[in-house]
Amino acid sequence: MFELLKQMKLELSNMQTEWEKSGFLHQGELFVVGCSTSEVAGQQIGTSGSEEIAEVIFEQLTELQIKTGIHLSFQCCEHLNRAIVVERKVMQQYKLEEVSVIPTRQAGGSMASYAYKHLKDPVIVECISAHAGIDIGETMIGMHLKSVAVPIRFQQRFLGNARVVAAYTRPKRIGGHRAVYASS
Repeated sequence: MFELLKQMKLELSNMQTEWEKSGFLHQGELFVVGCSTSEVAGQQIGTSGSEEIAEVIFEQLTELQIKTGIHLSFQCCEHLNRAIVVERKVMQQYKLEEVSVIPTRQAGGSMASYAYKHLKDPVIVECISAHAGIDIGETMIGMHLKSVAVPIRFQQRFLGNARVVAAYTRPKRIGGHRAVYASS
């Protein structure tokens, strides 16, 4: 486990650098994290959750939050309908609806459970529309991204044994061939 955690720190540092350089993260925006710690450890999703793995991920993402000003949100597993762990102030700012549940390793997943225990004033909300996000281990964060999601092809495509997919969102383009759009 020690070697995996050491490897993860390096890989997460690479991901953080890529996110920072991307220009896709902006102060005050929502960033959704879906993570199977089981997949990171090389096991099937939902079978071998690890708070040790969750801790390393949480700490690195907290650094990304400090550097970029994003609001972190953590997706629970399907047993909690992929509800989201956020800070209460984020729930209030975005007018999200709180639901009543506490994520655990068995229902919610190790990542969401760890986040719930370590955020300052955590609440669970049913859904969000995040501006960007990262999916570690194919946890299906798409339902929590705004339209239109654009995948990002970072060089760091794995965290431990889990595939990593990242995305940012852009406004919908409307108006057809006569419309003029701001350059992106």
